[in-house]
Amino acid sequence: MLTAALASPALAAGSDEPAGVRWSVTPADASASDARTTIEHTLDPGESRDDYIAVRNVSDQPVVFELTAADGFSTRTGRFDILPAGEESVDAGTWITLPDTVTVEGGATAIVPFTIAVPRLAQPGDHAAGITASVFSVQSAEDGTAIGVDSRVGVRVLTRVSGEVRPEVAIEALRGEYITAWNPLRPGTVNVTFDVVNLGNTIVRASGAVDVGGQSMTYPQPGSDVPELLPGETRTMTVAVNDVWPLFVVAAHATVGATAVTLDGTRSDLSPVTAEASVAAVPWPQLIVLLGAALLLGAVISARRRSRRRVAQLVEEAREHGRQDALSLPTNTH
Repeated sequence: MLTAALASPALAAGSDEPAGVRWSVTPADASASDARTTIEHTLDPGESRDDYIAVRNVSDQPVVFELTAADGFSTRTGRFDILPAGEESVDAGTWITLPDTVTVEGGATAIVPFTIAVPRLAQPGDHAAGITASVFSVQSAEDGTAIGVDSRVGVRVLTRVSGEVRPEVAIEALRGEYITAWNPLRPGTVNVTFDVVNLGNTIVRASGAVDVGGQSMTYPQPGSDVPELLPGETRTMTVAVNDVWPLFVVAAHATVGATAVTLDGTRSDLSPVTAEASVAAVPWPQLIVLLGAALLLGAVISARRRSRRRVAQLVEEAREHGRQDALSLPTNTH
């Protein structure tokens, strides 16, 4: 079964949706959609809170939407999603109670109430979940095979449980690969890969820099979104550092400067975390040039030595020839 990624908010789109059906899910109050983009609450252990979502049917026909709440996570690309139907939620997805389905007339919007109930033994910190409205359809593949498609659109629900907030990140599995520039007059590139791990209990956004061989590169690149990690998540970063000369071994330094984000919008910067690894950077083009120059020099020296030996041999042959000629001259007698 295929699933569309969770959006917050968004209209369902793409070939996975039932023909002619488009819809959106947004935060709402008891009467209509509101200005929120995500649903966020700070609650004490054992506390509950009522809230609403708006399911808007953009199509011109009535649609029965299945409503689901599940634990949230970040995909490899950093997009927020929730667990598929075949995986059981164990955290904030189990705290949400809402109707199983809602029927929405064409062009209409339905306001759906739900409740978040935090367990008494819930751990402090951020807990992510999502609520989706989905439609199941059967579509045909190119080979004629029938495929069940569960198209879903939803909204993120973030609950911060009161208590001690402990933001913490670490760098793990730092490694690098040197990409040789085969022009011996140009430096190469080092691709540095490492894992940023959120060890704390709050959402953090990670950025920093990588230094290799006197060159530095920041991440993410200007204009790109800063990676967001939920508690317990790991994000793999790869940073290309250009203009690094091969010195057999170069040191790669990675720095992560994370920012913890609270629900009220305040931010707190964590102390930078660093890690280091050695990267093999064999100067093959330069070694090949040196080897070629050495072979050429050796050939020149060898040729000069052969030439000198030949000249010496010719001189010695000439001397021997002269001695032989002197011995063969007739002797005068008186």
